[in-house]
This record gives sequence, C-alpha cells and structure tokens, in this order.
Amino acid sequence: MKIDRRQFVSGAAIGAAALATPSLLRAQGAPIKIGEINSYTSQPAFLKPYRQGWELAQEQINAGGGVLGRKIETLFRDDAGKPEDSVRLAGELINAEKVDLLSGGFLSNVGLAIADYALQNKRLYVASEPLSDAIVWAKGNRYTFRLRPSTYMQAAMLVEEAAKLPAKKWAIVAPNYEYGQSAAKWFKELLKKARPDVEFVAEQFPALGRIDAGATVQAIEAAKPDAIFNVTFAADLANFVRQGNTRGLFEGRAVASMLTGEPEYLDPLGAEAPVGWIVTGYPQADIQTPDHVKFREAYRAKYNDYPRLGSVVGFDTMNAIAAGIAKAGTTENEKLVDALKGLKFTSAFGPVEFRASDHQATLGAYVGKTAVKNGKGVMVDWRYADGAKYLPSDAEVKALRPAG
Repeated sequence: MKIDRRQFVSGAAIGAAALATPSLLRAQGAPIKIGEINSYTSQPAFLKPYRQGWELAQEQINAGGGVLGRKIETLFRDDAGKPEDSVRLAGELINAEKVDLLSGGFLSNVGLAIADYALQNKRLYVASEPLSDAIVWAKGNRYTFRLRPSTYMQAAMLVEEAAKLPAKKWAIVAPNYEYGQSAAKWFKELLKKARPDVEFVAEQFPALGRIDAGATVQAIEAAKPDAIFNVTFAADLANFVRQGNTRGLFEGRAVASMLTGEPEYLDPLGAEAPVGWIVTGYPQADIQTPDHVKFREAYRAKYNDYPRLGSVVGFDTMNAIAAGIAKAGTTENEKLVDALKGLKFTSAFGPVEFRASDHQATLGAYVGKTAVKNGKGVMVDWRYADGAKYLPSDAEVKALRPAG
C-alpha cells in the first residue's frame, strides 16, 4: 500500500499526540493528589475533627474550580501511631499512588519518620500537627514544612505567664516520647532564663497512653512543688486530672498545661475539668474574628457540630497546600518546595506565613485559663498569641538548624 508524505506526517503527529495525552491530561485536568498519613485509630479525638476540617477546605477549594484548573483529591492513610507504618505508607503513596506530595502526622515520632523519608526521597512533606522542634530545627530539611505552633512556641507562651507566678519549685509530668521530652526541655530552659530563681524538684515521664496516674500523682506530691507543668493529653490527661483531684494534688498549686484548653481534651472531663490552669487551647465559641467566624459557620453548616482544634489544623493545612500550589503554578516537586518558603496564606486564625529560614509556620495559639461553666470545661481570660512573636530569630535558627 502506498502512503504519501502528507499522510505519513499526519499519522506521526497523531501518534505523538496520543503518546503525550496522559501527561497533557494530568497538566490540564487530572486531580492533584495528596497523600495524607495520620494516626486516625490511635488518636480519634483530634483526628476525626481534623479530617472533617480538611475535607471542608478541600470541598470549598474544588467548588471554586480547584487549583490551576485541577481538583484536589486526598488519599488518607492510617499509621496507627507507628513510625514504621508511616514510612511504609509514604512509600506506597509516592510510588504506587503517584501522589504529588505528602502531608499529615500527629505524633512527633511519626512526623519525624515521615520527614526523614521526605528528605531521603526528596519529596515535599507538609507536617500538619507533630509539635517536636526537631522537625524544623535539629532534623529540619529542605522538603519538610510544619503548620502548628511547636513545643518551643507553646512553651514560650506558657512561660510568659508562668514567670509571673510566685512559684519557685516546679514539677513536670510529660509523656515519654519526643513531644513530651521536647516540651519539658524548652519549658525548663525558657523559665530558668526568665526566672533564674526557680528549680525543678520532680519530673515524671509516663509512657504515652499508659500513665499510672495514681503513682504519678503520688510522686509529684512527695516532692512538694509550688507549681506543675503538665504536658499529658487525651486519656492520660483525664486520668491525671481525676487522680490529682481525688488526691488534692492541685489544691493551692498553680498548673501550666500544654494543649489542655483544646476542646478535644477539655470536653471529655465535663464538670471534672480543672479550674484556674494556665493553658494553650482553643475557645472556639468565643472567637469572633472574621476569618474564624466564616470557618466556624461553614463547619457547623456541613457537620452540624462545632469545630475542635483538630478541625482548624486540618482546614488550615489543606488551604496552605492549595496556596502553595497556586503560588508555584505547578505541582513539580522542587518548584513547589521553593514556593512554600515564605508562603503567606489565610488561616482560620488570620494571616500566616511559612518562614523561609526554618519552614515553621507562624500560626499562633490561644492562651488563657480553664474554668467550668454549666458543667463543662471552658477557657476564660484568653488571648491570641501570634506565633511569629514566639520564635527565635533567623540568626538563632542557623545554630538550631545545622542542615540549613
């Protein structure tokens, strides 16, 4: 059969176009895929609201046309609180599912494992929740960014109030893993700097999720501290509070407590919630800033429920990723990483930026005191602590982040 030159050229062009179609479709209309890894079964109190906040943001973004003309699709995976599972899942998401980036992480040891995977494989990881400072400082890397205010930042917020107390003898109780150890380290260092006259007379580090609250309370009481710094959360916090109330540990003693003002942890205590503790948290019903009101109303409309702090973190992480992709103009990995450095976006708490020097976001937290109203724990006398004010300078970060 005779084929003239025009037919051959035309056929070759059609064949080339057919071969290019998959990448062309991906660029123009295939969904942007995010691999989200979290401890859904081991930390449901925080992570159910987190996923709802994430899905609300994704729904809003997609309803507005997506990003770069493409819808966002999230592939959720459960690491069950195990670092080794998180690394395996990260590999599956990158290699089998071909996701454009990784996100998530709740426990600090899990977040560090995913961050190391991101470094080794040179893939973007937006850490939403893990609070360890090592994620952005000691083990910080080009490919990892973190949204939530860290242990350093929240310790600094609490120290600002703790330093005003007359207490000189302090005790510490914290879960025995990266988050608890980091929080205890920074609280001690920052409080000693603000108040050289204080001393730490007792330290208890119970296993995460397995606190022997009676023995822990007894050991702290034996040291006769003037005040206590608490880092326990979830079921460990509830057990510690109940045993402390029963044994009179908190009577006449000040307590500074990380995360305790979050509804996830305060609500289950009901009328047993502590009174007068200095806490970081989220007084969701009382925050009337425009960005938060808009978020809260949308969340209530979708879920017929009020948001928890996890809801905010999920919502903000999704919006931060979308803003980064829009700034980059592509999902190409290295360009997306560059776009996140110095990225400015709007959170449920207002304007936020990922610092170029250490990839830490300037999202803040609310600081106040606990109280009981109508049989429920609440935050009172609160203020918003802007995260940017509780971070070391770029010059100081150079020493904290050896990898640069």
